[in-house]
Amino acid sequence: MRVGIIGAGVAGLSTAKVLRQAGHEVIVWDKAPDVGGVWSRTRRYPGLTTQSPKAQYSLSDYPMPRAYPQWPTGEQVQEYLAGYASHFGLEAVLRLSTEVTAATPAAGGGWSVATADGVEHVDKLVVANGVFCEPAVPAYPGRAEFTAAGGRVLAGTELHDAETARGKRVLVVGYGKSACDVAVPLSEVAASTDVIARHLLWKVPRRIGGRLNFKMLLLTRMGEALFRYRHLRGVERFLHGPGNGLRGRMINSIGGVSVRQYRLKQLGLVPPGRMEDIVRGAIGLATEGFFEGVAAGRIVVRKERTIARLLPGPAAELDDGTVLPADLIVCATGFTQGVPFLDADVTGRLLDERGNFMLYRQICPVGVDDLYFNGYNSSFFSPLNAEMAALWIAADLAGALDRPAPPAMRREVEAQLAFMDEATNTHHCRGGKIIPFSLHNLDEVLGDLGVNISAAVRASHWLNPVDPAAYRRVTPRVLARLGPARGGSPILAGGVARSPSPPRGPR
Repeated sequence: MRVGIIGAGVAGLSTAKVLRQAGHEVIVWDKAPDVGGVWSRTRRYPGLTTQSPKAQYSLSDYPMPRAYPQWPTGEQVQEYLAGYASHFGLEAVLRLSTEVTAATPAAGGGWSVATADGVEHVDKLVVANGVFCEPAVPAYPGRAEFTAAGGRVLAGTELHDAETARGKRVLVVGYGKSACDVAVPLSEVAASTDVIARHLLWKVPRRIGGRLNFKMLLLTRMGEALFRYRHLRGVERFLHGPGNGLRGRMINSIGGVSVRQYRLKQLGLVPPGRMEDIVRGAIGLATEGFFEGVAAGRIVVRKERTIARLLPGPAAELDDGTVLPADLIVCATGFTQGVPFLDADVTGRLLDERGNFMLYRQICPVGVDDLYFNGYNSSFFSPLNAEMAALWIAADLAGALDRPAPPAMRREVEAQLAFMDEATNTHHCRGGKIIPFSLHNLDEVLGDLGVNISAAVRASHWLNPVDPAAYRRVTPRVLARLGPARGGSPILAGGVARSPSPPRGPR
């Protein structure tokens, strides 16, 4: 088939690679001039790093370079993804600097995709523009007057150089990972740096107690099992039954360590509730240098505050009446999950009454033909989840999946959304985020495919960090079952799919 993919980030590239291996013709459009999605040079802010360590943020058959640090920078991740595209021969199918302006169902099936270059027909369409596609910037009263007085308001993804803040009075709005990340380099050059935090959030130390990598605790199957999933299995039944007290102490002890390690009581920055509640807001790593900057006075956190309006000073008035001089306001206030290229009829069938995406397995929309999504499964292991979702799409295109009937799919999606509403207090990116249940989603997708890694390796992942490389043979196994690829890889010999030797990544 001819398959169009919108987006050249992790999800778009892994989908293109898998579908080409399955023998399909692929076109990938992206409005950015480079691959990478959120890691594109057009979107990288100062201080950007991965949240998961490099091994856990890798694709199964393309490890990150050994020379990369434990938490690679945004530039390094983009370089890694460019290397992935080159290694798997995707450069020929990329249409970069090409924005999809409209995608509409075509008469007789498939989709008509419009760009500035014209309209093309594809048999199937994959939306891989990501749940972090468009920054959400508040509509502050008084912005026009503020701007006329020389003030600037930027989304975090619009700020690419810390030098923009040199000598300026800076306000960073937000308290999530991106807000704290960007505040550190800005505070090193700005005249002042204030963080406007509506809510304080729990932060997980990258190295708990200064020594133990957090991945040893939270990026394991045991770490995920500490949070109650809708279907309990095996050890989870004990942890959320007779062992519930032990489970609570295990996860909340990390909060105690965080309070002591960063001296949060002294700084007045202890979040409300318990570390266990982290899933109901945002699970974020503590940014290196952030709390140190607060302690040194370079960063001032205005907790439980919002900006009420902007003034022509240029300045900003907070909701308690405090007026702060402000030359530059950086909004790290989240993202919208948008599909502006789809018309109202399609989005009406795609979304529920609250605007949540109705996606079975985070992939397949209920009630819209010839359309798939990938990357709407944001997780601790986003590349691995996206890669296995791409394999699910390949199997479905081959008619090899025994999908439930649409009514049953809809009931399943509604039940999953209702569960995530409760588990995350609706903080699930309109149905596009599966944290902290990354591995449950992975297991469900692989269960549909009737394949998995060995039980022994899965067991080892209960106490050791999940290693995406352990899944590198899943794709060739499934593709071999679907039939010989017309596009070359996987290499078939004697009817058995063999993976090429895993590369070491870009150097």
